[in-house]
Amino acid sequence: MLAETEILAKAKATHTLAKEEIIALLSLPDARALFQAADEVRRQFVGDEVYLRGLIEFSNYCKNDCMYCGIRRSNTCAKRYRLSPQEIVTLAQKAAGYGYKTVVLQSGEDLWFSADKMADIVRQIKKMGLAVTLSIGEKTREEYALYRKAGADRYLLRIETTDKALYEKLDPQMSWDNRARCLTDLKELGYEVGSGSLVGLPGQTITSLADDLLFFKQLPVDMAGIGPFIPHPHTPLANNTTNGHFELALKMMAVMRLLLPDINIPATTAMETLHPQGRILALQSGANVVMPNVTEGEPRKMYELYPGKICTGDTPQKCRYCIAGKIESIGRTVQMSYGFHGEYLRNKNAASTPKNK
Repeated sequence: MLAETEILAKAKATHTLAKEEIIALLSLPDARALFQAADEVRRQFVGDEVYLRGLIEFSNYCKNDCMYCGIRRSNTCAKRYRLSPQEIVTLAQKAAGYGYKTVVLQSGEDLWFSADKMADIVRQIKKMGLAVTLSIGEKTREEYALYRKAGADRYLLRIETTDKALYEKLDPQMSWDNRARCLTDLKELGYEVGSGSLVGLPGQTITSLADDLLFFKQLPVDMAGIGPFIPHPHTPLANNTTNGHFELALKMMAVMRLLLPDINIPATTAMETLHPQGRILALQSGANVVMPNVTEGEPRKMYELYPGKICTGDTPQKCRYCIAGKIESIGRTVQMSYGFHGEYLRNKNAASTPKNK
């Protein structure tokens, strides 16, 4: 086994690590060198710009009963809401007015939104010149194809864990194989594909987290979000703790930057729920995307996947300028372009290519 400095040098040079080397990095008691290496790779491959995406959480109805999720079907304490298609389109218009070039439409797996309804929403938003990311769960290949034809650019579907037994224990009546099938279909249909893991799930091991990273590398993903597990009081996992989850999630994110140097990695809201500087620390450890919430009113509080979610009482405009201030405070710049995978390197290479006279 290589020493820590040798593993990091190998990762920076080749962006390839053996499973045992990933486990060694995730097990580091002091990960400062790991975070610094990830930040250096981030700067080289995606620059100092931070892409902003406007997040619209349009429904917290869900047909699934995932044991870690606050909007699970069996949570009778959850106050349910569902925005109308026109309300979703209106929020997208407002997001465009704040300067966002991408909107992320996220919900539980709400069967009220048929494939045709979602496709029509996508078509209306695309007319505004926005990129559209969908995060609405497991669908058939035909449904994914319909959204893609309507203009959807990206799709986010976290694998949560590559430990099949753990996944099917925590996601009753769901199939890990079907989850993986969805990601394969999305890739084949030409989406930019985002996935990710929950870190700190009961029964999860460092070995399975290393498998998660190798899975993302193999697919490969265009975007990957890492979220620390935060127990919700109205779920079967309510009595679990979050000790160490923030630090481990940060390590996962940093190793992912080393393995997939040019992908988009968000500094997630859950990071800041566990640590007051969570998103800033994530941006300094490999992340290059932030997704401020542009949902308005009570739904901002009611889309409660986990407790203690930040900024639920803020307005979308306040969130927009608050996060911009945080980004600029660490010497980074807000980039309001579409931020597609590889955009920074393409622009950099184009600028350095001599033009024929």
